[in-house]
Amino acid sequence: MTAIMAPMHHSDLVITPVLLCGGSGNRLWPLSRKSYPKQFVPLVGVESLFQGAVRRVSSPGFTRPVVVTGDSFRFIVQEQLAAVGAIDPAILIEPSGKNTAPAILAAALHAADANPNAILLVAPADHVVPDEAAFRAAARRGLSAVAEGRLVTFGVAPTRPETGYGYLELSENPQGDGAPIRLARFVEKPGMAEAARMIAEGTYLWNAGIFLFSARDLIDAFERCAPKMVGPVAAAVKGIRSDLSFLRLEPDAWEKVPAGSIDYAVMEKAGNLSVVPYGGAWSDLGGWDAIWREGQGDAAGVVTSGKATAIDCENTLLRSESDLVEVVGIGLKNILTVAMPDAVLVADMSRAQDVKRAVEILTERGALQATQFPKDHRPWGWFESLVLGGRFQVKRISVHPGAALSLQSHYHRSEHWVVVEGTAKVTIGAASCLVTENESVYIPVGEKHRLENPGKVPVMLIEVQTGAYVGEDDIIRYDDAYARD
Repeated sequence: MTAIMAPMHHSDLVITPVLLCGGSGNRLWPLSRKSYPKQFVPLVGVESLFQGAVRRVSSPGFTRPVVVTGDSFRFIVQEQLAAVGAIDPAILIEPSGKNTAPAILAAALHAADANPNAILLVAPADHVVPDEAAFRAAARRGLSAVAEGRLVTFGVAPTRPETGYGYLELSENPQGDGAPIRLARFVEKPGMAEAARMIAEGTYLWNAGIFLFSARDLIDAFERCAPKMVGPVAAAVKGIRSDLSFLRLEPDAWEKVPAGSIDYAVMEKAGNLSVVPYGGAWSDLGGWDAIWREGQGDAAGVVTSGKATAIDCENTLLRSESDLVEVVGIGLKNILTVAMPDAVLVADMSRAQDVKRAVEILTERGALQATQFPKDHRPWGWFESLVLGGRFQVKRISVHPGAALSLQSHYHRSEHWVVVEGTAKVTIGAASCLVTENESVYIPVGEKHRLENPGKVPVMLIEVQTGAYVGEDDIIRYDDAYARD
């Protein structure tokens, strides 16, 4: 006799988190840059925003996360996931950035292939939500609407008139229990007077850009609202290729995908939307003014970080990101200052959103600081340039325990390595040796070589390059554990 199973209650459903991790975060320059954007930076607390997002969805009732990111961030994602103990995550690699709609659709199609009944919680990886338990509880409250075939978005109870956020207009006033409410409409970023009016009415919430739905319902919504995206995204998912522990979307099909945000492509056209009101603290950290609000300010509203000193200041952010740079503010009011080893930002607090304009100007000038982070993160560790001349460069290099650089050679430069911390295994030509603190080796131009860290602590070394050309593209790889070209 066949057993008849009772239907599962929505509270028992398992949620698959989808973390969007491909943004550039220009408004938080100079700390956030194209090569190392804000989601990977410890802007608030000791962990990165991405790691905080992973922890929020690491709980019973949630599956392993699906992370959607770009090729240049794949090893950073992998390293930061491992640091917080994320087990067997799925990392989808976009061949190019197409905004949120294609990324979310790709995640939905991938999840539906494995589980046709998959329920997805889609969230940006660069938000701050201090109360993890309250966030998870809000996600579970949305399951009742998902069970009815609705697409759920999350709205944050506004604490001030805010012109930097979009809003959600609810069909009725929230009752305070956090239950899903039908969405009346999306509202674009308003002016200050309009924002104040909406908050007074009580039926408007900040649009958090977080969504909950079944994969099937979302795919159906795309087929109705954005059918031109479905075919090429489906082809890119069908052609996924495994690369180490990554899943690469098929690039030729992906290039045919039209770009677009999930709000414009689907959510504003779909008629089956509900909103879960969220009353806890939340910020998308969309500018340095938001970092100032999230900071632990003194009685005068002064927030300092790192080697920073404030004297007679008011409502000011002073932040140093280098142990060698002291930042001192005297008599400042409504000023934000962020100092990096290679760039300093000083701005009026009211002009925080204009930082993006500064990045555009620097990019047009060809300034490396516009996009390149001082530390260049690699799968084996990182390096930073200390001195760069016409025919030489001095770097500081850190290699993770158990990691190894590729077997390589250079056409135009020789290298001198001085180990200052740990013990390295160095291969030059056919010979290998251990090099420990205060020891050095020389690699002639054209010689095959490799550096490995066989120990349990990081290896730190100083590299002195000399030659006619010291650019990063002067490299021939013969063997690489990370399958790089």
